[in-house]
Amino acid sequence: MTAIKHALQRDIFTPNDERLLSIVNVCKAGKKKKNCFLCATVTTERPVQVRVVKVKKSDKGDFYKRQMAWELRDLSEVDAKDATKENPEFDLHFEKVYRWVASSTAEKNSFISCIWKLNQRYLRKKVEFVNVSPQLLEESVPSGESQSVAGGDEDALDDYQELNTREEQDIENMMEVCEYAISNAEAFADKLSRELQVLDGANIQSIMASEKQVNILMQLLDEALSEVDAIEGKLLSYEEMLQSVKEQMDQISQSNRLIQISKTNNGKLLDEIQFLVNYMDLSKGHIRALQEGDLSSPKGIEACINASEALLQCMNVALRPGHDRLQAVQQQQRLFADLRDNFARRLTNHLNNVFVHQFNHFSHFKMTIPQFYRSSCLSLPGHDQSSTLSQHTAELTLPKHSPLHRDLLRYAKLMEWLKNTQREKYEGLSRTYVDYMTRLYEREIKDFFEVAKIKMAGTTKEGKGKFATLPRKESALKQETESLHGSSGKLTGSTSSLNKLAVSSSNSRRSQSSSLLDMGNMSASDLDVADRTKFDKIFEQVLSELEPLCLAEQDFISKFFKLQHQPAAAQGETPDDLDGTLQSRPTSEHRHSISSDKDMVRQMMNKIFHSIETELNSLIALGDKIDSFNSLYMLVKMSHHVWTAENVDPASFLSTTLGNVLVTVKRNFDKCISGQIRQMEEVKISKKSKVGILPFVTGFEEFAELAETIFRNAERRGDLDKAYVKLIRAVFMNVEKVANESQKTPRDVVMMENFHHIFSTLSRLKISCLETERKEAKQKYTDHLQYYVINSLGQPLVKLNLFFEGVEARVAQGVREEEVSYQLAFNKQELRKVIKEYPGKEVKKGLDNLYKKVDKHLCEEESLLQVVWHSMQDEFIRQYKHFEGLINRCYPGSGITMDFTIQDMLEYFSSIAQSH
Repeated sequence: MTAIKHALQRDIFTPNDERLLSIVNVCKAGKKKKNCFLCATVTTERPVQVRVVKVKKSDKGDFYKRQMAWELRDLSEVDAKDATKENPEFDLHFEKVYRWVASSTAEKNSFISCIWKLNQRYLRKKVEFVNVSPQLLEESVPSGESQSVAGGDEDALDDYQELNTREEQDIENMMEVCEYAISNAEAFADKLSRELQVLDGANIQSIMASEKQVNILMQLLDEALSEVDAIEGKLLSYEEMLQSVKEQMDQISQSNRLIQISKTNNGKLLDEIQFLVNYMDLSKGHIRALQEGDLSSPKGIEACINASEALLQCMNVALRPGHDRLQAVQQQQRLFADLRDNFARRLTNHLNNVFVHQFNHFSHFKMTIPQFYRSSCLSLPGHDQSSTLSQHTAELTLPKHSPLHRDLLRYAKLMEWLKNTQREKYEGLSRTYVDYMTRLYEREIKDFFEVAKIKMAGTTKEGKGKFATLPRKESALKQETESLHGSSGKLTGSTSSLNKLAVSSSNSRRSQSSSLLDMGNMSASDLDVADRTKFDKIFEQVLSELEPLCLAEQDFISKFFKLQHQPAAAQGETPDDLDGTLQSRPTSEHRHSISSDKDMVRQMMNKIFHSIETELNSLIALGDKIDSFNSLYMLVKMSHHVWTAENVDPASFLSTTLGNVLVTVKRNFDKCISGQIRQMEEVKISKKSKVGILPFVTGFEEFAELAETIFRNAERRGDLDKAYVKLIRAVFMNVEKVANESQKTPRDVVMMENFHHIFSTLSRLKISCLETERKEAKQKYTDHLQYYVINSLGQPLVKLNLFFEGVEARVAQGVREEEVSYQLAFNKQELRKVIKEYPGKEVKKGLDNLYKKVDKHLCEEESLLQVVWHSMQDEFIRQYKHFEGLINRCYPGSGITMDFTIQDMLEYFSSIAQSH
């Protein structure tokens, strides 16, 4: 075992800087005997690492190889299996349990003892030893002895030195000389002991022989000590001299340190003075600009902007601790505060004057609508109206305020300075601007919408002979319009008077037109196509004018008042009162977040354009009263503009306002659809005339044609699809209702004609969302066509039909078909009698009467007479073939045939159709 241990140390552990302390020959428990060695090792370098290494002999058997290693700190438990009896088995608990069987119990105990000592010395986390004898762990040994033993072992571990190459060579040479060194180790050890004793004796003799040299060495040591004492004396004298020099050098060092501190302090003081001079000194030019700068010229404005920015930098400089106690700093701060207050007051007064001047300038040419019409009616040919704002009104355009914005934007940076320094004055200016612009926009928007309403109501129509052919109501409307044109006062009727004009005009126009619903709403002929096109253009023009106006004003407010408006506002929010936001706030809230700026922009826009939503709703109400179908146009236009505004800025005032108005338009659209459905339910049919195509069926066709034209490529196509479904289901339900109530026209005819018309309409328009209804309409048309043909044609050869029903009954009872002729009631003679009662002339006469009856039932609009007649022809031929088949099967070889053939029947049907 010693040789194996030596070989393992040399070949495996020495190259890895490890020492082998213990070794045990083991094999795995319960498996084939594949021996290997478990080795306890420590590293030679610090910190010391303790490992358990598994070493296995190679397959060739000529060398050992390292197979696996575990850190001792990962070992949690050592189980010796039995503490009292000898048992070679033991377990090591690492990340999993390894079960081993040692070659002998002594090797196992030696290995476990080594593991215990290494654990006690190197590990803080102690390994648990189970079923191990206390003597093996030295627990029975007294503490002192245990410590000495343990210490001895530790010293042995620490004093261990591996053999060097020369020593190994010497041992190998010695073992080669003694051939029995391996076979008889005890004899070899005895020989080594004898040689060692001989060497010890020689060493002792050599020491005794060198006693004289030792005495000489001791004498030399005494002389050396005396020389050392002399040198120490000299060093002491030198140290005393150096002590005085040290005191002088300490004084010089202290003086140099004080000089360095003074220099450092002077440098810091100079830095502070330079800092204050550089950052708190405002040039005379800037002071002059703040006190006397011209705020009306571009150069003066630029100088004031530069001076205000410089002043703000001086006031906002971050003073260091203690600066505010300096009298010069306090004096400079008072100067800056006075310059700031005086310039803010001067800037506020100037901007107030600018607001008033610009407002008066834009209000100078403002003319009311009645004044415009009076001036336009009384003006001579060639009179130039282009210089006045009335031209904008006549063309239904809103005035542009870009010159005002351009002039005011020169002061944007000064407004930002005012916002950062004098919040109260800044908010006061914002309130002033909002007040002026509110009055200006309110007047312009009101006049703009008044003209739009007049144009929309049709009171400004021009053209030859327009009023000559009007009925009495429209003549009265003309007189009202003429009095309106000649009036010198303002248009005081506003929305209500215009709505009355619109309703009266619409009602008079509807009284002349023929209504498909007898109610006047579901037909495209209620109003001329030109009127609807004109309304669409007016409404589009109104929205197109409002959109750039609101966006331009919002952009100006954001830039001029330096409000960082970002798209985050939700549509439909109700803004707070503007005055509540523009009040002065405590100085601790002077720094506003982006959200507060966004709210301020929205609130200013709501205050300035507060009348837009009201006017739009009034205009929408007027358009809806003129013609409920106008809601289709308005829904498409309003949806498009809302979509456009949201793409530009979802949080803009325009997007929010148009979104609110879109809700009203959608509500009117839904009300229009509900009205059409309600009118379908209220339709009454005449009891004395045939029904034909119901008015709401043709009305749906015209509605769909109009809607498809309006909603082509529209964003709100889904709303129309939902309306289509509601309308078509109502049409289906009410067609069946009318068919059930019809007395003059058969139910199947009403259903057949109307569902044929619906199917034709849906096939032509190709409305994808109504594909299911189109198929349903086709199925209903086909079914009721078949029902009507069967019910109307019935049994044209009644007796013959009864005869063959009896024949079929006998066959059903079990009589064979070829034996039916032997039945008394159904013999050949009886068959010939029945056939003689239906000659060709009588059949043709009956068919002629049937054609006249069908012609009375069907209407001319749908042109289904020939379709029905052809279906009846097919049904008659089917019955004829059925009778012929029964004759051939039940009366074979009798030679009995009908008095007319299929060809005769075809000629009967054709001649009857041509004669009518």
